[in-house]
Amino acid sequence: MPCPGRGTDAYSRPLPAGEKPHKCQVCGKAFSQSSNLVRHQRLHTGEKPYACSQCGKAFIWSSVLIEHQRIHTGERPFPCTQCGQAFARSSTLKRHQQIHSGEKGFLCAECGRAFRIASELAQHIRMHNGERPYQCEDCGQAFTRSNHLQRH
Repeated sequence: MPCPGRGTDAYSRPLPAGEKPHKCQVCGKAFSQSSNLVRHQRLHTGEKPYACSQCGKAFIWSSVLIEHQRIHTGERPFPCTQCGQAFARSSTLKRHQQIHSGEKGFLCAECGRAFRIASELAQHIRMHNGERPYQCEDCGQAFTRSNHLQRH
């Protein structure tokens, strides 16, 4: 008999595709598995059951703890097949590989300029709309990027 927590009820009837019977009472987000709802609810409760044995920093999810522990161990299990540079996170490797492929998946709707990562596009858009969210507390001068404020 399949596990009831894996998309079936206690009678082993599979859930219809797309059915999400487990709903968060705080925000309304729904899940197909109760275990995913339990993990999600930690966002609302602030519960952080996974603590680093090295420094004590705690995390909502075990996967984030595993990534964090690589800071202490120096482990970099995600090597680039092109150049050999290794990374602690698969997402960082994926972003790095865009350097080799030339992929730029984030396009500015205003001018068509392409960017490798979303944050670069967000910074670029500030140029078009005039937004300057980083302001010097001393003189009031505002900047589009935080590092420009720091340099100032």
